[in-house]
Amino acid sequence: MIAIYFGPDEYMRSEAIKQLLGSIPDAARSLNVVRLDGKRFKLEALMNACEAFPFLHDRRLVIVDDLLKHQKAGKERDELKTYLDKLPAWADVLFNENEEFDKRNAIFNHISKIGQVQEFLHPKETELIRWIGEQARARQVVIDNAATARLIGLVGNNGRTLINELDKLANYVRPGGSINDSVVQLMVADDTEQNLFTFIDEMAARRKGAALAKLRKLITDGQAPQYIIFMIARQIRILLQVRELDLQRIRPNDIATKVGLRPGFLTDKAIQQARGFRADELERLHERLLTLDHKSKTGGVDVLAGLDLLVMEA
Repeated sequence: MIAIYFGPDEYMRSEAIKQLLGSIPDAARSLNVVRLDGKRFKLEALMNACEAFPFLHDRRLVIVDDLLKHQKAGKERDELKTYLDKLPAWADVLFNENEEFDKRNAIFNHISKIGQVQEFLHPKETELIRWIGEQARARQVVIDNAATARLIGLVGNNGRTLINELDKLANYVRPGGSINDSVVQLMVADDTEQNLFTFIDEMAARRKGAALAKLRKLITDGQAPQYIIFMIARQIRILLQVRELDLQRIRPNDIATKVGLRPGFLTDKAIQQARGFRADELERLHERLLTLDHKSKTGGVDVLAGLDLLVMEA
């Protein structure tokens, strides 16, 4: 077998590789599986791994991670193509690509002709809903439609993150239990909210470079700049309320009730952030956000540049 596994769904790729590894008995696996780093690929290392005879099994599996993006055109690439045409009969070679690469790559095109090429895409919503239900049943729990929709809304379609959250939810409701919308709201953090907290943390600590990096993360995660403005302004309003109540020595749980926060981590984090600003600093930030929001809607400013400036002058 010669194959390439690629695509954005890292979890399903990993599961497919796990199946390949599972075809080799436990006692023989460490003796017949070799993993190579494609970023530091040497053809000699691949040849040595493939040419060795299997031990306690009839096949050897060689996995090369992340070769296609990093291999340059030249003699070694040509020699690799030639070698793949004459692999030992017992050798299976899998190229596992975590990074995007040019599909015009000569090795990709060659393996497309002589082997298998499998792309792992994130499932569509209907497939994702069915898959989440199957994973829940495998954990001896059930999840209703509202909870499934909420989970997808909070986490997205990243398979590994969904599995981690399902494990957490299943442990919470116990075998035989049901996961409903309230349980998901209680147990699953909103990634956007978490990233926003981190961004505000960096601003409060006056770490402007780190704050800019976190701002970029919010944007690259697909959040619209106007939505980011709205979320930051909302958080600043919360911090203004939290700061005033904290100065009055109100207990955290009572602050949560008055402000409408979830008790525990979110409230504690808001109190910590509020203590990093003076009241006039928060008020000034809020006013600037309102001005930026207005100008962005009237085309009077580049929103991303405005957000950058907000961070640098905070």
